Amino acid sequence: MRFLDAEAVEALGPARAVAAIAAALRGGLDPADDPRRVPVGLTRGEFLLMPSEGSTAAGVKVVTVAPQNPARGLPRIQAAYLLFDRETLALRAVLDGTALTALRTPAVSVAAVLPRLPGRALRVAVVGAGPQAVGHVAALAAVRPLERATHLVRGPARTRLHSVALGTAAADDALRSADVVVCATSARSPLFDSGLLAPDPVVIAVGSHEPDARELDSALLARATVVVEDVATAVREAGDVVLAIDEGALTADDLVAMRDVVTGEVPLPDRGPLVFKSVGMSWQDLVVAEAVLEQTGG
Repeated sequence: MRFLDAEAVEALGPARAVAAIAAALRGGLDPADDPRRVPVGLTRGEFLLMPSEGSTAAGVKVVTVAPQNPARGLPRIQAAYLLFDRETLALRAVLDGTALTALRTPAVSVAAVLPRLPGRALRVAVVGAGPQAVGHVAALAAVRPLERATHLVRGPARTRLHSVALGTAAADDALRSADVVVCATSARSPLFDSGLLAPDPVVIAVGSHEPDARELDSALLARATVVVEDVATAVREAGDVVLAIDEGALTADDLVAMRDVVTGEVPLPDRGPLVFKSVGMSWQDLVVAEAVLEQTGG
């Protein structure tokens, strides 16, 4: 059994993580077969257990959510990943699960929207300044040159990233001119008026997997092509989708499965907004964990 720390996980890099996700979907992996994540209540928070089985391995991510940790100067969410041999169920590796999440989530987003990314240098607006916000910029930069990446945050003075205050004229200008908008926050209501966006933006929302929390307004989803990891999972967990359906802006039949986009079974339209809403699924961790282990000679 090997232990692969954050440095070993990060060494895979976003480009190879994107390639691993796309190759798995083209190779026949169906996200609809993934087991549901299992929440387990604890005195000071909860476990989230995220199991998955592939053709050569099985694995489970054990996530801890401790709401009081930020006040202690500790991360709210931490994780470890256990990777097993599929046939013997022998433990092959333990990976830093926090680093794995930070790598695989942007890789999934980029794999889902890659067919619609312009071939030129991208103008990117990112709402948020946390690990996922930074990770999505890195993943986009791994597949396209970036003209600029502007972070839209509540307090620009609190980050060293190139940022402007959300809700200001500068932030609105960044949204208007963006080819790609990434939402990576803990918001529970829409972050901006989608009427600010350009006619054909790519919008990625990864902030939550709760059915009553959203980062995007229904008006955007009503006029967009909406891609999700798995339709059944999205209508159960993706608040942006669930609330838009409740408000009559969208139906489950309108949703496009990411697998169909990556395999080319469903071509994306050239015009109009494209929204990718992610809630995070267990198969993604398994695919990237296997790629990490393979790269390290495991």
